Amino acid sequence: MSRKARRTADPVEQKIEAALDPGRFVSDRACFSFVGDLEAVEHEVAERIHVTPARAIALYEAFLAGCYEKANEVDNSSGSFGMFVTSLYCGWVEARQAAGAAPDETATQLLAWMDDDPFGFSYQLEKDAAKVLDKAGLAALASQVRARFDRFSATRPEAGTGESLERNPARRRWADALRTVYREQGDVNAYVGLAEETGLRAQDCHAVAAMLAARGENEQALSWVERGIELDKMAPHGSWSGRDLATLKPRLLKELGRDSEALEVAWAEYRQHPSRYCYDDLMQLVPRTEHQLWHEKAIEAAMGTNLHSLIELLHHTWEIERLAELVRGSADDALEAVSRYATEPAAEQLEKTHPGVAARLWRALGMRIVNAKKSKHYDAAVRNLARARRCYEKAGLTADWQQVVSEVRRGASSQDRVHAELRGDGEGLGRRRRTVVPGAGESTLGSRTVPSITRPVSRSARPAARRRRRSTGAAVKPTWYCR
Repeated sequence: MSRKARRTADPVEQKIEAALDPGRFVSDRACFSFVGDLEAVEHEVAERIHVTPARAIALYEAFLAGCYEKANEVDNSSGSFGMFVTSLYCGWVEARQAAGAAPDETATQLLAWMDDDPFGFSYQLEKDAAKVLDKAGLAALASQVRARFDRFSATRPEAGTGESLERNPARRRWADALRTVYREQGDVNAYVGLAEETGLRAQDCHAVAAMLAARGENEQALSWVERGIELDKMAPHGSWSGRDLATLKPRLLKELGRDSEALEVAWAEYRQHPSRYCYDDLMQLVPRTEHQLWHEKAIEAAMGTNLHSLIELLHHTWEIERLAELVRGSADDALEAVSRYATEPAAEQLEKTHPGVAARLWRALGMRIVNAKKSKHYDAAVRNLARARRCYEKAGLTADWQQVVSEVRRGASSQDRVHAELRGDGEGLGRRRRTVVPGAGESTLGSRTVPSITRPVSRSARPAARRRRRSTGAAVKPTWYCR
């Protein structure tokens, strides 16, 4: 007598459910670790794409359904969960293509998800999907998006409402989606036709120029670049496309053998917008034998630009003495107004040779948070102030450090964590956890250490992290912390 075989659950489905952990709320701080666990499971699903593609399709669909069920239990302020869901869509597309599924059905389902999207996970999904779709898939998606665009184009607004066809949001949405697909296809004629139908913009000129340049048609690409630059000048506030066009023009000129003209264009752009990025673009066009001359010329031309760009540029070009002089001559309020993305790398660069100057930058990073009352980021403020203290003491500027302590006490209430850390003369700058300040031992920060503010480590990475700590005997310096 035969027994009916008992159906066993798929182990990957069990892992998906365990990783999603239904019923548990995921805070913003825990979201990074949560998404890391999901990515580990998605990797297992991706491994099945070319082995059992039909099963991979089913697993991706189950994963997507689970993510939508979980969405109300996740604080997705960082956007990492939404980006993970987008990667699931792309994996699903690749699995369907590996299974030989009908491209029209794939496109239909993608558009259905875009239509029914309560959490915004599939917003502008076409940008990511177009990168993984094959030729047949792109053609199918282009056809269906074009049908939607034509349908909204045929719907004329009622007279007297003040509305116009060009302002129809649905028409604009599908026009932008169609632009994305045409660009991925490299279909210049279709893209130009759509741009002329909906209104040519500077970004359209850049897209067409990029497609033509990819074909090696540099003369035509250059004409579109110049056309786009003129359109951007007519816009009231310019656009990002204007920057892209200005970067592309000298490259095309160099490809056409017009080196001196390319350098002249790049130099004019640099003088207008001096930054580390324009500097790199400029130096790529400078003859090797003239690098030092042009470097000095570029640095001198940038000295009057805004503080953020200038700090970035001097750090990027290793102009340490000029950077130190700039920081010395800048007011504390001005340094606090500069983004940490510029001041933190500069402070790290100056710590060894100019600790007193680096201390002012670390102080600015900490006070920027304290003065803004960003209690969520006070751990980062404590870390920055701890490094400021170390640099002040190394430079023999203990009186300046005591002044910082007084400023923090004035800027933070008695209930704030930063205020609590600054007991007495600041000896309380550290507690409980291992320091994240390289080289800052107990003699620098007192009897305790600075709190670690690394992101939570995912389950799959925890054993490796423990092994690293055992082998090095110290905490690993974090690469990320709250702004």
